[in-house]
Amino acid sequence: MISVKSKTDIEAMRAAGRIAAEVLERMRDMAKAGVSTLEMDAEAVRIIHSYGAKASFKGYKGFPAATCMSIDDVVVHGFPSARALREGEILSVDVGVFYGGFHADAARTFAIGTVSAEKQKLIEVTEQCFFEGIRFARAGQRLGDISAAVQKHAEKYGFSVVRAMTGHGIGRKLHEDPSIPNYGEAGTGVFLKSGYALAIEPMINLGGSTVTTDKRDGWTCRTSDGKAAAHYENTVIVTEAAAEILTL
Repeated sequence: MISVKSKTDIEAMRAAGRIAAEVLERMRDMAKAGVSTLEMDAEAVRIIHSYGAKASFKGYKGFPAATCMSIDDVVVHGFPSARALREGEILSVDVGVFYGGFHADAARTFAIGTVSAEKQKLIEVTEQCFFEGIRFARAGQRLGDISAAVQKHAEKYGFSVVRAMTGHGIGRKLHEDPSIPNYGEAGTGVFLKSGYALAIEPMINLGGSTVTTDKRDGWTCRTSDGKAAAHYENTVIVTEAAAEILTL
């Protein structure tokens, strides 16, 4: 069942979203060669706790950190580590914030120094996939309209869409209905209503679409072909007009 958020709910989600946005801006500043993702995670925790908020991911189904730090071929769910970032890598940072009874969830992919032209294009296209998708996050549109727009834009540039994982509804729980694939057919799926809260998150691969999950840690998700992946996500509220983005 998809819940419709009240004005009070949405105001609380805006507050959580502002914290998540601040964390990601700080992560952007820190994402440089020589810095470890463990240092970045600690700084994310500091910011979140400074507002009296909690990190949504910490302890979620056993996840060990406040952020997901995914380098190059890691699509999502990478663990922060003491290894220093290296020039030419790309880093996807995913963060969830719980504040005032509600969650916000957002992700960005950053270039570490100078990266290859194809990696830079992947980052840019993945971000644009999100904005193509949310053009359809309006009351009266179908969920498949968002999914189809994301897929069309990614494939236009020769990239592939991860199919094993999806975006999701969000609110009092980190993951709520509906699931939001990044592929699909326009004109299909549930009709969207004002007040739906959605975490829309294109996960786009440089190579093929298939991924594998590390059997040792049960979390780290990598591209099967070892090529780079990018991730871009915001929490949005469906309205009668343009979607309201809470995590920018």
